Amino acid sequence: MSPRFFDIGVNATDTQFQGIYRSKWKHDSDFELVRQRSVEAGCEHWLITGGDLADAKEALTLSRSHTSWYSTAGVHPTRSNIMASHKAGPAAYLTELRALIIQGQQENKIKAFGEFGLDYDRLDWSPKETQLPVFEAQLELAVELQLPLFLHSRACEEDFLRILTPYNDRLPLRGVIHSFTGSLNEMKQLTQSGWSIGINGCSLKTDENLTVVREIPLDLLMLETDAPWCDIRPSHAGHKYLKLASVPSIPDSKKVERFESGKMVRSRNEPCTIVQVAWIVAQVKGVAYEEVVDRAFENTMKMFG
Repeated sequence: MSPRFFDIGVNATDTQFQGIYRSKWKHDSDFELVRQRSVEAGCEHWLITGGDLADAKEALTLSRSHTSWYSTAGVHPTRSNIMASHKAGPAAYLTELRALIIQGQQENKIKAFGEFGLDYDRLDWSPKETQLPVFEAQLELAVELQLPLFLHSRACEEDFLRILTPYNDRLPLRGVIHSFTGSLNEMKQLTQSGWSIGINGCSLKTDENLTVVREIPLDLLMLETDAPWCDIRPSHAGHKYLKLASVPSIPDSKKVERFESGKMVRSRNEPCTIVQVAWIVAQVKGVAYEEVVDRAFENTMKMFG
């Protein structure tokens, strides 16, 4: 049987897939080719992320175009200021977000509430005093909505666990902490409480990251790319495993300045690279590639399928 993947983190609304990089047009849209490469890699299932109200609306619309695409809706911590400064107030913003999520639930398209959480690596985007109340307000709404959560945690272990843990009993479906880069202690506290862990290229940067990956229970593992971000780079600790024999291949790439239709754009990540995320995870954990692929797919379908 061919490998089956469910990429839980695809930023498919990003303009890079339309050929626009940092507001500058570089090439025509190659989004359909990105989709085709994903399917050829065995990754037909996408969870398209929505990081604010406008983004979530676009993600929902996009998810309707394919039966195996779904979406999320929430306020990313780095965009907390959008909700906090909404002209009608943060409560009104959250009310509109709630309505969108309910609509998406009814269509069986919005499968997770998020992406939300805390990000202390990028406080210049939204300071702590803005992020914290937005995080807690969304957790309160999560109790009402009872959807799996799609959470973000960056350099905020103490506050993240302190705020999230009291909600565990009221969030029986739990969810996933995606693009996980936290400590071994944070991972263990989360998995012991039943939270799943999403792994992508950003989760494979350092030796400490790899130690964490090695200890993630297979029944709580999910795979993702966070495309177009979080590509696996030669400087990453996990990259050495891509030099081994039998590593799954990915399509050739060209620099964006030399864009060639049918080839990947270098440094612009795509869902098809999930095969290499799975490969590195398997090598780090010392288990068969097929087992990592199958278990992650089963875990993800159980939560979001």
